[in-house]
Amino acid sequence: MKNPYDIIIRPLITEKTTKLVEGRKYTFEVKQGTNKVEVKKAIEEAFKVNVLDVNIVNVRKKARRVGKYEGFRPAVRKAIVTLAEGQTLDVFEV
Repeated sequence: MKNPYDIIIRPLITEKTTKLVEGRKYTFEVKQGTNKVEVKKAIEEAFKVNVLDVNIVNVRKKARRVGKYEGFRPAVRKAIVTLAEGQTLDVFEV
């Protein structure tokens, strides 16, 4: 297995993901090309929790413009992880 810290890039903390925490769902940005099984094993190994479900969302790159300069925001792969009853992650505590 790969190192879990190579798969998990960072937690995504927004208003929407903060509300998902109430339902035991945590959102992470993960490496492109990883699958649900790899993400599940990485989360379980890194945080010592039981993962029930993993949903993957691919966000396409988005065209951006600042003045006369054009470019793209990078494409992102998000993983929404559902934990077992009674388990939490301290990463999302504010």
